[in-house]
Amino acid sequence: MYKFLIILLLLISVSNKNIAQNIFATNKYDVRLIAPELTKNANIVKRDEDIFVEIKSIGKAYIYTKYAITILNAAGDYASLFYKSYDKLRNVSNIEATLYDDYGEKIKSLKKNDVQDVAGNTGFAEVGDDRVKLHNFNCKTYPYTIEYECTTELKGIFYLPAWLPIENEKYAVEKSKLTVLCPADYKLRYKSFNINKEPIIATVKDGLQYQWSIEKLTAIDYEQYMPDWYETTPLVFLAPTNFEIQNYTGTMVDWKSYGKFCYLLNQGRDILPENIKQKVHELTDNVTTTAAKIKILYEYLQQNTHYISIQLGIGGWQTFDANYVATKGYGDCKALSNYMYSLLKEVGIKSFYTIIKAGVNEQPIIPDFASTQFNHIIVCVPQPKDTIWLECTSQTLPMGYLSSFTSNRNALLIDENGGILVHTPTYKKTDNLQIRKINATVNDDGKLNAIINTKYKAEQQDKLHGIVNGISKEKIKEELNEQFSLPSYEINTFNYVSENTSLPIITEKIELTANNFCSITGKRLFINPNILNKSTYVLSEETKRKFDIKIKQEYIDIDSVEIIIPKGYKIESAPNDVEINSKFGTYNCKYTILENKIIYIRKLEKNSGTFALNEAANLSNFFAKIYKADRAKMVFVKE
Repeated sequence: MYKFLIILLLLISVSNKNIAQNIFATNKYDVRLIAPELTKNANIVKRDEDIFVEIKSIGKAYIYTKYAITILNAAGDYASLFYKSYDKLRNVSNIEATLYDDYGEKIKSLKKNDVQDVAGNTGFAEVGDDRVKLHNFNCKTYPYTIEYECTTELKGIFYLPAWLPIENEKYAVEKSKLTVLCPADYKLRYKSFNINKEPIIATVKDGLQYQWSIEKLTAIDYEQYMPDWYETTPLVFLAPTNFEIQNYTGTMVDWKSYGKFCYLLNQGRDILPENIKQKVHELTDNVTTTAAKIKILYEYLQQNTHYISIQLGIGGWQTFDANYVATKGYGDCKALSNYMYSLLKEVGIKSFYTIIKAGVNEQPIIPDFASTQFNHIIVCVPQPKDTIWLECTSQTLPMGYLSSFTSNRNALLIDENGGILVHTPTYKKTDNLQIRKINATVNDDGKLNAIINTKYKAEQQDKLHGIVNGISKEKIKEELNEQFSLPSYEINTFNYVSENTSLPIITEKIELTANNFCSITGKRLFINPNILNKSTYVLSEETKRKFDIKIKQEYIDIDSVEIIIPKGYKIESAPNDVEINSKFGTYNCKYTILENKIIYIRKLEKNSGTFALNEAANLSNFFAKIYKADRAKMVFVKE
């Protein structure tokens, strides 16, 4: 017995604690079996994942999924939710689940009635047959492990799943495997990122089998301005060659063939009813320029239709026809874009139904891998000297402006010849302007009264555009009362004026009062003249950064501030003027004092681009200098 205790103590004291822990771990999901490097900076560890895709034919496939994840802390709870969508083209079945404690001991299993089946329509998706099966054990004792498995039937393989072992930041992986089985004569298409080996391809009894596997992937920490996810982590995209969906057949070996299928799917759906044809000609027949006709018809669309998402079966890809929109007065992005296309066609203007992946900072499509990567439709109208782009789901955007929702990315133009990949407009920093003029006074108690006039242009006005056109004045005031980093301030009045040019402008006028804006100690008054535009960008631990720098948006901010301070004060100390130049942009600020008036001018130009990892320290230094300069204070002393 004594010898056994000595041996036990020696084992516990060995430097490699993992070896000692593993001796006592008996269950496969015991958290003591996880390598220490996988728990570092992780909220979640994927213990095992097995995805098996079986392509039966061009119109049928099954996805068998089994995975187990260990939730290490409350920040990882989001991953414990089982969430699977289904509709007429997808069916989800054979759901099984088990919850384990930290020792890998079973706590409970899923019961059939535990799975919720709810409508998938949320927010903008108001009409659809999409539903969701979901479940959560709602365990709050950490760490715990959940294991799920299910079967998904695809009734058509227009879309095949991607393999993404690391699904989010602070997410580590012990092991993950993807297997695809298809008929021997079927050509599977795939594209991989950050995987240094080709799949294992083998001829098996039922056809041809492709297999990828990976082990021991450490967690990724979020880094500001990090590249797109597919550029940072192992990932495999899958796509079919020939496919069938609800009796429609096609191929997507390239963008041309993909576009051809989309064209045929929607062919003949551009016929307008007679009353709308008459209205179109009434509006445009006496208009001499093409651009003017486009503007009239686009504004007619905005005034007479509104957006509702409609996802019914193949309706996720096939538009409702022009007559439907004309009659109902609403439609989804496909239907409204097709309607706009039809209006233009009626007056002899060539346009393109255009497929795009929309979303601010959305991961871009892979341009050299034709596949279903899109989520939105817009309209492109080529012109001899320029191209006019139309966002048909908005009732307020001006003609020709896309906003950061669809700008600066690849899109697929569709016509009878197929698909052509093009790039949407990129708004430059000289387009994306914020120009602010502040006239303010400070009283003897340090109270600030300010009149603030700000002009926002192009992408700088996008968020504000949605607010001004989407919510009530009462809600806008609530937003403004939370917007500024000022002590105890009150919005007295506010007003907005929009200019709907091709690069839209919103002019904002605000009058506000802020108590204790200045600090007054004895005879001294301390004031920061940068009232509203202090940079919050700070990059810490740049030496630990792992990824290159990718800055997507560029812009210019110009602030002109005049502050009248109480009489009887003279300057005791003032910050030096600052000028910073770097490849990431430029910054300068200047201070002038005229009797009891402070004049402060600030200009920041921020560049976009991709920069090497070794530039991280320079970027951090650039932001640190701006952060410091924006908070510099002037000191006045009472005479």
